[in-house]
Amino acid sequence: MPERVREVIKNVRKLEIKTQRMVEGIISGYYHSVFKGRGIEFSDIREYAAGDDIRAIDWNVTARMNAPFVKEFIEERDLTVYIILDVSASNEFGFERRKRDYGVEIAASLIFSALANNDSVGMFLCTSVVEEFIPPRKGRSHLFKLLREMIYFEPEKKTTDLNNCVRHISNVAKRRSIMFVVSDFFTEDFEKSLGILKNRHEVILINVSDLRESDIPDIGYVMLEDSETGEQFLADTSDAGFRGRYASLMKQRNDDLFERMRRLKVDMINVRTDQPFEIPLRRFFRLKERRMR
Repeated sequence: MPERVREVIKNVRKLEIKTQRMVEGIISGYYHSVFKGRGIEFSDIREYAAGDDIRAIDWNVTARMNAPFVKEFIEERDLTVYIILDVSASNEFGFERRKRDYGVEIAASLIFSALANNDSVGMFLCTSVVEEFIPPRKGRSHLFKLLREMIYFEPEKKTTDLNNCVRHISNVAKRRSIMFVVSDFFTEDFEKSLGILKNRHEVILINVSDLRESDIPDIGYVMLEDSETGEQFLADTSDAGFRGRYASLMKQRNDDLFERMRRLKVDMINVRTDQPFEIPLRRFFRLKERRMR
């Protein structure tokens, strides 16, 4: 077996082990209860047992058998899930680890949850354009392909344009689906195209940030560079006023993004690379489950 192939298998397997353990313990149960299938279909008839919902009683069979019988149903899932992963240059940034690596782990966890529930999973890898599209399918070989592409894909472009990408995705994905958008959302306004996508699909944003994007340490003069445009400027991080203005600017940006999504009625989960992402994901699923009751 070629060395490159062995390396791919090893790294994909490592990601699988790391994320599947968490899925089995935390996310998968919430995922199943929150994301329902298209409906229910009749399965069987059985005798009534204490605690059964009386609304399920089949009165025709009950009258014929002279004993209460209830209908059993099974959930008709047949869901399609898409992972929309931002692989633009800004996601290469990270203090302890890259935002992209962190986003890949989140995406892998969601993929495992979907496939464990027998749902089909597809993926879009995006920068300023959709650079790769993998149509939704089921099965372990498909899982391997998704994980491999997330880890090793090298984008052609550096910049982010979610407006363009979401518009493209709306044209490709016709059937109603669940869409997870994993990004740092350093992009121009994309509400109009997102609103169109939301009208047909259930859309959930996962906003990935890094500690050093909002909290610059006092380390003297440093050269800062925009990873997407290459623009550089010299900053004096020992200036408390500069650090304060920068932190305020980033908070305003995040608050503005949250408010825009709230008005659009699109769910957003905030995660940070130095913190476990299963905690905010579990909180989101729990709250969503309560709202559905």
